[in-house]
Amino acid sequence: MEYKDTLLMPKTEFPMRGNLPQREPDLQAKWEEMNIYQKVQERTKGRPIFVLHDGPPYANGDIHMGHALNKILKDFIVRFKSMSGFHAPYVPGWDTHGLPIEQALTNKGVKRKEMTVAEFRKLCTEYAYEQIDNQRSQFKRLGVRGDWNNPYITLKPEYEAQQIKVFGEMAKKGYIYKGLKPVYWSPSSESALAEAEIEYNDKRSPSIYVAFKVKDGKGVLDQETEIVIWTTTPWTIPANLGISVHPELTYVVVSENGHKYLVAESLLEAVTNEIGWESPEVVQKVKGAELENVIASHPLYERDSLVMLGEHVTTDAGTGCVHTAPGHGEDDFLVGQKYGLEVLCPVDDKGYMTSEAPGFEGLFYEDANKPIGQKLEENGALLKLTFITHSYPHDWRTKKPVIFRATAQWFASIKDFREQLLEAVKETKWVPAWGETRLFNMVRDRGDWCISRQRVWGVPIPVFYAENGEEIITDETINYVSELFRQHGSNVWFEREAKDLLPEGFTHPGSPNGRFTKETDIMDVWFDSGSSHQAVLVEREDLVRPADLYLEGSDQYRGWFNSSLSTAVAVTGKAPYKGVLSHGFVLDGEGRKMSKSLGNVVVPAKVMNQLGADILRLWVASVDYQADVRVSDAILKQVAEVYRKIRNTFRFLLGNLADFDPGKDKLPYEDLREVDQFMLVKLNKLVKHVRNSYENYDYSGIYHAVNNFCTLDLSSFYLDFAKDVLYIEAKDNHERRAIQTVLYESLVALTKLVSPILSHTADEVWPFIPGVTEESVQLTDMPEYQELDGAKALEEKWSAFMKLRDEVLKALEEARNEKIIGKSLTAKVTLYVNEKTKALLESIHESFTQLFIVSGFEVAGYYEAAPENAIKLDSAAIVVTKAEGETCERCWVVTPDVGKNSEHPTLCLRCADVVKENYSQKL
Repeated sequence: MEYKDTLLMPKTEFPMRGNLPQREPDLQAKWEEMNIYQKVQERTKGRPIFVLHDGPPYANGDIHMGHALNKILKDFIVRFKSMSGFHAPYVPGWDTHGLPIEQALTNKGVKRKEMTVAEFRKLCTEYAYEQIDNQRSQFKRLGVRGDWNNPYITLKPEYEAQQIKVFGEMAKKGYIYKGLKPVYWSPSSESALAEAEIEYNDKRSPSIYVAFKVKDGKGVLDQETEIVIWTTTPWTIPANLGISVHPELTYVVVSENGHKYLVAESLLEAVTNEIGWESPEVVQKVKGAELENVIASHPLYERDSLVMLGEHVTTDAGTGCVHTAPGHGEDDFLVGQKYGLEVLCPVDDKGYMTSEAPGFEGLFYEDANKPIGQKLEENGALLKLTFITHSYPHDWRTKKPVIFRATAQWFASIKDFREQLLEAVKETKWVPAWGETRLFNMVRDRGDWCISRQRVWGVPIPVFYAENGEEIITDETINYVSELFRQHGSNVWFEREAKDLLPEGFTHPGSPNGRFTKETDIMDVWFDSGSSHQAVLVEREDLVRPADLYLEGSDQYRGWFNSSLSTAVAVTGKAPYKGVLSHGFVLDGEGRKMSKSLGNVVVPAKVMNQLGADILRLWVASVDYQADVRVSDAILKQVAEVYRKIRNTFRFLLGNLADFDPGKDKLPYEDLREVDQFMLVKLNKLVKHVRNSYENYDYSGIYHAVNNFCTLDLSSFYLDFAKDVLYIEAKDNHERRAIQTVLYESLVALTKLVSPILSHTADEVWPFIPGVTEESVQLTDMPEYQELDGAKALEEKWSAFMKLRDEVLKALEEARNEKIIGKSLTAKVTLYVNEKTKALLESIHESFTQLFIVSGFEVAGYYEAAPENAIKLDSAAIVVTKAEGETCERCWVVTPDVGKNSEHPTLCLRCADVVKENYSQKL
């Protein structure tokens, strides 16, 4: 046996290399086998419940980094809650209806027109389930724990049945109505859209100024006057029925080049510049209110155009005289209703002009712009044509422009319960806080919600029509349809005739012959997912309403947060959530949106195959997710480096506990040295900080705190000097057991603290920890913060020592650079100190040579007496010299007592004693 064999070096089978891409799937298979989700639920049963309700991702395509960010954040929360006194079930869900699935099937060659609606819907169902299976396996690969075998899915019969009840309840309260109104219409999707389905992109449009000749000036304007309007949608001119002016604005009639034109006084200069008038002369001033009921002639057709008063008229742009087409704009519609105008909409559902636009019939609306402009010019009505690029609403799915188009649609009347909605927003806890203002303003300003869609893949609107056209929505019909859907799914609506969807023997005074028809529109998919509070939180026994938390991307203020609030307040009077947390979007390393064309897309599956899910999870913890976040290979490499440090810390702790039995070797706090107690105080502070950060959803705070504890408190300080005791002293040496006690407490606490974030690594570490009995760290609770005796004074004292130590380390580094010493163990440190530092050093009873990792240490006098070659720093003047003596073969300390033991001449006296007492027979 050699002396090196007498050292108690670290021993552990815990691998240094994470090898996460290979190891994580094995761990996940183990979780599956032991049914970890169920075990956690059983363990926490009876505790206060905490429900994070999963917002359903759309079942189409592979998951992207936004999905990964979202699901991992949810997993952090649920795992922490179940380890900190709560029962926290997590039921994942999927949104499965809507256009993208119809589109995906069409792209795959499915001939929609060659099959029945029911047949096509069956293909949609099959496709949705394939997508769910694909996404589920990817979410599970992220390490997300949940009831994956029993998710909620919006196409499931029991979900659809509850959705029908939500619709019925809203109808019963008078919130559902059918009306002819202009709505966002997507010609590319051939369907109405809700506000939540609109995104704004730049679009190049024609900008035209058009003159409407006065036909009847009502004694205010003469017939030579022409009213000037401005529009960027020439294709709506055939639908013009009026001109709106603001009652409070002053309007001027100007004479220019033999014509008289009316515009708002405050816009005259801008209009003059735009149209290119040379010197318009004001010949008349008139208040907007005086212009009411003036009649102008339509510039294309022999038709009147009525001048109306409208508060919506602004002087931001244009002429102050607003072209009004009630079939193509909400403000136009409302002012038209007030003045009894019809709702003219000469554009069909595919975006083509109809016979109600003579001369332009059959043209796609955008293609009609040019010929309409030419006709206006022929008629002498076109004053100016240019082109502008402006922000314009687009269909968020097809990315194509939308139009406003009046059609008969089903609406949920937001105005009828708007005050309740606003109150519910105020009662909710919002993180970040600006979320409250954002949703409050959206609810305050939104119009009624268009909930009907002219598609087939979705939940039908459960309305019947009598022979006389009367709408039938009663408790009886709603309950019957709901039960039918629960038994057969909503496909039954398309498989059966109307009479077979009604209760047996159903009669209605509007159908004397007993004939009924059914609504063919389906519900907006936001109504689907927005009903989940009823269809999931109420339907399932393991959940409750309201949920404690909804957590989604910031785009969901206009989406799921909004639709869920609307349906829940309509049905229950309360929000479906107590709190809402939102995160930003994932951008590339330079802050650009990810796109295939830029080649900057980071794919979660690829990251997991190369680095592992825990690196992805640690990245999520490292970013300020409440704003937009960045990810790139370089960023992930930095995160992987932090992971490596944390993993190495775990390995070092495990390696030095190989001979430690917590049952008999762990020392009580009062039996530890001060430096050991100080480390437990630091550990306790970490526990408090991390728990607090979890409570406040501050994961970057945890990331930095754990990283700092591992690298600064442990690796750079405690573990560094502890090696001299751990490796050198005898196995049961009191100081060694004291240090091992600290290592053990740190290891158990750290493993639990990082478990929600590094779920795989924590579970990998757990069985290697001496004395643990639980199958998984997931079946334990978070460490509790403890008030340790004298913690404050201890921390102040040792923090002051740490500052002194930093100064000594600087001096050692300088001496090394100047080749005075090699390794720090070849050095002797001599200090010249002030009174404060002297008192500090005298109060410390630990070995300074160990704490500074040097072979010699001396306090030689006061600061003023320091020699010239001393390095003068804040707390002390420091002289570094070579230590005197020989190097001990076993502990590498340089000391004059090497050789004083004749039995072991190459060892120092300390090592000679350890060897003699523990290993003499083996040597």
